[in-house]
Amino acid sequence: MQFILGSGSPRRLELLAQIGVVPDDVRAPDIDETPLKAELPRPYCARMAREKVVAVPAGQDDIVLCADTTVALGRRILGKPDDLTEAEAFLRLMSGRRHKVITAVVVKCGDTLWQRDVQSAVKMKSLSDAEIKSYLASGDWQGKAGGYGIQGAAGAFIPWISGSFTGIVGLPLAETANLLIAAGYPLYGERL
Repeated sequence: MQFILGSGSPRRLELLAQIGVVPDDVRAPDIDETPLKAELPRPYCARMAREKVVAVPAGQDDIVLCADTTVALGRRILGKPDDLTEAEAFLRLMSGRRHKVITAVVVKCGDTLWQRDVQSAVKMKSLSDAEIKSYLASGDWQGKAGGYGIQGAAGAFIPWISGSFTGIVGLPLAETANLLIAAGYPLYGERL
C-alpha cells in the first residue's frame, strides 16, 4: 500500500505533515478545471476533487487523496486568476464583503471513494488601493483560488471567518483525517 497525494500544492503537503502524514508519492493530476455552464460553486468543487482522484494513476491497494478549493462570491466561482488583472478584479470584488471558501476532499482506495466538502464563510475587510497594489506586487496571489491565501500576507485582510481555517488554506484536517481512517490509512497506528 502506498499513500499518494494527488496535488502539487505545497500547502496541502504542509497540512498533512501537521497530522503526521507524509505521502509516499505526489502525483498532481492534469485535468480541465473549467466550470460547466451554470454550475454552482459547491457541486463544481466536489466534481473537481472527484475528477482529480480518478485521474491519478494508482495501484488497487493504494490510497489516493485529492482536494479542490473553490472561492465563491454568491453563485460566482472565483478560480485561480489567470493574470494580475484578474487577481486585482477578484480582490476588488471581495473587498468589504463576505465570500465562501469550499474545499472538497476525496480519498480513493481501489474502486471505493470517500468524499467530504467543507464550506467556510470569510469576511474580507475593505481594501485600499495601496493594500491591493502591495499584495499583487508580492506575487502571493498566484496559483490560489480567489487570488489570495489566508495563510500568507492576505491574512491581514481577513478579520473574521466561520468554519475551518485549514479548509480555507486548502485541506480541512479533521475531515481529511476521518476520510483517511475510513479508507484504512493507519493514521494513529504504525505503517507497514
